[in-house]
Amino acid sequence: MDFAFDARTEELRAQLLAFMDEFVYPAEAVAEEQRAALASPWDTPAVVEELKAEARRQGLWNLFLPDAEYGAGLTNLQYAPLAEITGRSPHLAPTALNCAAPDTGNMEVLAQFGDDAQKKQWLEPLLAGEIRSAFAMTEPEVASSDATNITTRIERASDGTDDYVITGRKWYISGAMNPDCKIFIVMGKTDPDGTDIRRQQSMVLVPRDTPGVTVKRAMKVFGYEDHYHGGHAEVFFDHARVPVSNLIGEEGGGFAIAQARLGPGRIHHCMRLIGMAERAIELMCRRAVSRTAFGKALAQQGVVHNWIADARVTVEQLRLLVLKTAWLMDTVGNRGAHAEIQAIKIATPRAVVDIIDRAIQLHGAGGVSQDFPLADLYAGARTLMIADGPDEVHQRSLARRELKKYL
Repeated sequence: MDFAFDARTEELRAQLLAFMDEFVYPAEAVAEEQRAALASPWDTPAVVEELKAEARRQGLWNLFLPDAEYGAGLTNLQYAPLAEITGRSPHLAPTALNCAAPDTGNMEVLAQFGDDAQKKQWLEPLLAGEIRSAFAMTEPEVASSDATNITTRIERASDGTDDYVITGRKWYISGAMNPDCKIFIVMGKTDPDGTDIRRQQSMVLVPRDTPGVTVKRAMKVFGYEDHYHGGHAEVFFDHARVPVSNLIGEEGGGFAIAQARLGPGRIHHCMRLIGMAERAIELMCRRAVSRTAFGKALAQQGVVHNWIADARVTVEQLRLLVLKTAWLMDTVGNRGAHAEIQAIKIATPRAVVDIIDRAIQLHGAGGVSQDFPLADLYAGARTLMIADGPDEVHQRSLARRELKKYL
C-alpha cells in the first residue's frame, strides 16, 4: 500500500498551504472588521473578493470538480488533502477557491445533468464565481431525513402554457440570503401519486427573481447566521412559474439526482471537518503551552495530555477512512463506495465535535467567545451531524447493509 500523495497533489498542497498562510489567515480578522461596516450583513466583504481573485490567479480554482472540462480535473483522492486544508478556515478558504457549498453540489448537478442551455446560463457564471446559488430541498413541515416526504409541488400549468408552477415552503436553504444568489435548484413532487416513491420527485431551476419566490427570513444555526456562506433561509414558493425547459434531467429523476449530488457533498464535508479538527488541535496546543494553572503549565496537566493524544489518534484514523473512501469513489464509483461514504458521515462529525469541545474547554471563557474560532467551528461541525442526512439515517442504512451478509 502506498500512502504517499502523488506529485500533483503535493504541488497543490504546498501552493495551498502558502496561500493560506499568506492570504487567508490574515484575512480572517480583516473580513470581520469589514463586515461590521457593511450596509447589509449579507454583503460580501471586499477582502473575500480579493482572495477569490488571488486564488484564481494562482490556479487554485474549482479544485472540487473532477471533470477537467469545468474544473481542475482532480480525483477525489487528490482533492481530499486540499479540502482538508481549506477546512482550517471554513468560512473564507472554500469560498476563496470557489469550492464552497452549496455551489459545489449545484455545479456538479448542472455539469452532470444539465442541458447545454442550462450550463450556459447558470453553470458558466457559477464556475466563474460571478454568482452564487442555493439548493432547496429541506422542508419544515415534514421529516426531511426521508426525502420522499417532501410536499412542495411542481405542477404543469393548467392554462396551456409550457410552464411549471411551484408551490411549497422550504427552510435551511443554504446560500439563499446572499444577494449574489441568483438561482435555486428546487426539489419537489411532479407525480405525488406515483407508485414508485423514488420517482415522484423532480428538480427544476428557479431564478431568485421569479415572481412568487419569497426569501422570508434567515435561519440561525446555534445563534450564528453564517454570513460568509450566504446564510440559511426560509423560502416560500407561491405559484412561482418557470418554463418546463428549466427541468433538470427528466421528470421523476429528482431523487436520483439528489443522491448523486449528496455523495460527493458528504465526503467534501468530512474532508473539511478534518481540517477543522486540525485547527482545533493547533489552538489547543498553543493554549496549553501559554497558560499556567495551579503552578503548572496546562501542557503539563495529565488530562490535557489525554485530550491532545486522543485528538491526534482520532484525526489520523478519520483521515485514513476518508482517503480510503475517496479512493473507492475514484475506482469503483459512488455506489461502490456507498458504505464507506456512510461510515465517514457517521464517524467524522461526531469525533470532530468532541475534539473541538475539548479545545473549547481548554480555552475556558475564551473558547465560547468571538475572539477564537472554536465556538463557530463547533456549531459548524455539530450541524453536520444533521445536514446531508442525520447520522441515524446513515446508521440505519449501514446496519442493514451489514446484516444482509447474515440473512
